[in-house]
Amino acid sequence: MKRFWTLFRPTYGQKLSLLATVPLIAAVAAIAMLVAHQSRALAEREIRALETQLIEAKKRELRNYITQARNGFYFIYGNAAPNDTDAQDQVAQILSAMIYGADGFFFVYDYDGYNLVSPRQTERINRNWLDETDSEGTPVVARLIDIARQGDGYLTHLWPKPSTGEEARMITYVTSFPSWRWAVGTGVFIDDVLVTVATARAEVEARVQRTFVYIGAITLAALLAVFLTGMFLNIRERRLADAKLKRLTQRVLDAQEEERGRVARELHDGISQILVGVRYALDTARRKLDRGDPTAANPLAKGIETLGDAIAEVRRISRDLRPGMLDDLGLGPAIKNLTEEFSERTGITTEFTTVVFRNRLDPEAKIALYRIAQEALTNVERHANASKVQVDLRGHNKGATLRIEDNGQGFQDARDQPSMGLGLRNMQERVDQLEGRFRMFTPRKGTGTVVEVSVPLSHLLPPEPDEATTRKQPA
Repeated sequence: MKRFWTLFRPTYGQKLSLLATVPLIAAVAAIAMLVAHQSRALAEREIRALETQLIEAKKRELRNYITQARNGFYFIYGNAAPNDTDAQDQVAQILSAMIYGADGFFFVYDYDGYNLVSPRQTERINRNWLDETDSEGTPVVARLIDIARQGDGYLTHLWPKPSTGEEARMITYVTSFPSWRWAVGTGVFIDDVLVTVATARAEVEARVQRTFVYIGAITLAALLAVFLTGMFLNIRERRLADAKLKRLTQRVLDAQEEERGRVARELHDGISQILVGVRYALDTARRKLDRGDPTAANPLAKGIETLGDAIAEVRRISRDLRPGMLDDLGLGPAIKNLTEEFSERTGITTEFTTVVFRNRLDPEAKIALYRIAQEALTNVERHANASKVQVDLRGHNKGATLRIEDNGQGFQDARDQPSMGLGLRNMQERVDQLEGRFRMFTPRKGTGTVVEVSVPLSHLLPPEPDEATTRKQPA
């Protein structure tokens, strides 16, 4: 093994390729197992539905047989006395003649368990079968008599097929002639249903096996592609790929923050709730319209009004995703507008103070401080129970500082928290990217929360050339 590694020294690209195969194989294996599981589960539901449909069709068929047979001799039974043996013999003869298919027949047992009619198994006639059980231990005759005593019903059991003598699965429908104490019924063997179900399951298993083969072939092709690609990598290409990967990772993190964090919360807490209200109002209007209620216009108008709120909410979310004021007028006016909207929306008194920057913040710092202000105000709205918020933004000889203070229920120092929420982690990560400082503390015992963010001087751009020239000129 040591000699092998001495002869085969993989390059950096080949190492990456080898490293990539492990998660690739694991992912493909997980996908294959998931596909197989889902395919089997879906097919099993379909097969069970098919089996249920076939069984129900058999039951309806049996019930029709009994109904037709009963209609054929009901005039005899209906006019006969309970001990009219002639009428009983006539009905027994009619039932004995009613055979169908290769194994179909009607049977009659009295309530004591004696067989009175069995045209395909005549050796059973005039014998007591009350204690008879099938190979699974089901007391077939006793159960059939119990069902007949209760009116009618079905029983699934094993029974010897008249055509072969072999035991097979059967569904029997039995009904009662109460005045004669008869249990009259017929049954149908469901071999064809079981064969159909077994065939369907075999086909599903075959499809799953083919899917595994296809996935294995695709995986092998992917592995070969990975290895071949890794073997042809060179140093320059790897360096370019690393640089691109870093830039891409940064863009992905930024996109995740913007899209996953705020949009998801805004859509869930705002749009989805409003649309649920619209749906409820429209559904109420529809039900009233169906009843001809003249007040149906009221919920419809309410739904239209709420839909207008949803449109306004969409516009607000769009504006929050990338406020144009931040690029056009700068960070101070953008945060001022943010605080004004916050105060108007929540009713919380909000004060904003700032000192005009002689130098400009770079775009990265501007968007980070704006997002932190957004997140902090959102936390105040959701958790602080505050009545007043103060927002202060100013530059100094060490950089710039954003301070947001409320008079709410307070919060412990973020460093003392066992775990930070998503919003706090986002703020901390943004500050870390700026190489700044993030603090969150309660200035008074149990009252209020302060979020303070400082960014270093490196994020303050020098003044424009014309601005510097203007300052040098005498007043």
